[in-house]
Amino acid sequence: MNVAHVWFPDNLSSIGGAIDQMFWVILWITGVIFFLVEGALLWFLIRYRQPAHPRAAYVHGHQTAEVIWTVIPAVIVTALAFASQRVWAHVRGTPPPHQVEIEITAEQFAWNVRYAGADGRLHTADDLETINQLHLPVDQVALIHLKSKDVIHSFFVPQFRAKLDAVPGLTGRLWVKPIKTAQVEMVCAELCGLGHYRMRGYVTIESSEEFQRWLIEATAEQG
Repeated sequence: MNVAHVWFPDNLSSIGGAIDQMFWVILWITGVIFFLVEGALLWFLIRYRQPAHPRAAYVHGHQTAEVIWTVIPAVIVTALAFASQRVWAHVRGTPPPHQVEIEITAEQFAWNVRYAGADGRLHTADDLETINQLHLPVDQVALIHLKSKDVIHSFFVPQFRAKLDAVPGLTGRLWVKPIKTAQVEMVCAELCGLGHYRMRGYVTIESSEEFQRWLIEATAEQG
């Protein structure tokens, strides 16, 4: 069994691999340090237990040891900061050129999804609107504008490794490039009221041809 599948849902986005890799690097580093520290603590408890050494001795310190346990964590944390910054800049920096533009407006307790129509612009007469249904074409970049009508919500699709708060009065922005077809849930990860538990929708990732067909059919049904 792939251990990553125990920890994570299936990765469906182009950025998921880099995020998962950072998680494992940090987990391994902190895990090794944890066992070393706890092992040293256990050794000192046994080595310097009271029956063997009934009288305590005052020790001022060891300058070399202090330098070592200060420099090593500083180097590790600095290296992790630079590595994670590269991933963060890619994920949350300037989005790559997009093929699909979508606006999602959260409200108690639904996701209102708006697609740009044939003119390629949002908030025009040919826009398509759906509720709790997000369709995305595979291998294409989708730029999502996230808003809220009422309280703070949080757009979360675990398979995309994407999570962004929807804050009233602000427009958040995230992008995603799905890498395989699937149907998954989008949920609200922020306690937003009594109906929070039922605020979820569905993300359908399909081929470009299927997405265009759905877009045409849904627009015709909307009238």
